[in-house]
Amino acid sequence: MEAAIDRIMQTYDLLVNQTAAANAEARTKVTEYLTTLMEAGEKDPHRLTVCGLTYLRQLDGSSDPVKAGFTGL
Repeated sequence: MEAAIDRIMQTYDLLVNQTAAANAEARTKVTEYLTTLMEAGEKDPHRLTVCGLTYLRQLDGSSDPVKAGFTGL
């Protein structure tokens, strides 16, 4: 799981410019999220990485489809 978390945070750092405190908070949140996924049975490190990145992007609001211009019309 640590390898997946490290990959998530390295990639997320490239996408978002944030302070060290915000980075630590994001790492804590994604660690808790991945722990939940692993307890539910997910073991694939690549899938955990994608899920973790998606989770962080949802938390920071950068994956909002309306902001991205997708209105469904």
